[in-house]
Amino acid sequence: MQHDQHDSHQPLVFQEQPEDEMIASATHFYQQMKRRRSVRDFSDRPVSLAVIEQAMLAAGTAPSGANKQPWHFALTTDAEVKTTLRRAAELQEQRFYQRRASQEWLDALAPLGTNAHKPFLEKAPALIGVFMQKTAVSDDGTRSKNYYPMESVGIACGLLIAALHLSGLATLTHTPSPMGFMNSIFKRPKNEKPYLLLVVGYPAENCRLPNISRKSLDAIHSIVGKP
Repeated sequence: MQHDQHDSHQPLVFQEQPEDEMIASATHFYQQMKRRRSVRDFSDRPVSLAVIEQAMLAAGTAPSGANKQPWHFALTTDAEVKTTLRRAAELQEQRFYQRRASQEWLDALAPLGTNAHKPFLEKAPALIGVFMQKTAVSDDGTRSKNYYPMESVGIACGLLIAALHLSGLATLTHTPSPMGFMNSIFKRPKNEKPYLLLVVGYPAENCRLPNISRKSLDAIHSIVGKP
């Protein structure tokens, strides 16, 4: 029996704004987000788990292929777990800086002052392991394909970072390669692939950042056809 589309759909709740309010909202969001910076010097001051959970819920509103929502956010504030993550990550980072990275890559990283030592993985109060589910596994073990999982999880991570920033927390996207060690440490199944290790907390009191700039609007956009 074929179901009427209207049986499984609901009306859109959409609130349109006058153009001047739209511009003001977009400008306000940009002004807030342009203050966002990746932080590598964290305070050990505890953070509210309720804030992080709300940010995860915001991330969970991201669009995804066929609405499969192929993400999982594993959170830890446990000191032993963070130490284990740091040791595993630094092992991979040492191999990267010593053998894997090309000189061109190392030269590109030089202005940021990064190296194989990652003390923030222990110092920061919270770490979020983001996992991508290439396949979904039901309770009875049945597997089904997820569509566009890489793109879907990437969008969700963007929302997560924005939500945490707007809540008053600093973040750092950390991607030691390979990241397979995250599955065992975060106790995630094999069908999930580590996507990102997100460091969350407050910046240290005397935190200093690389003096970098962002591309201008002209450099990142174009208009095709008649306006």
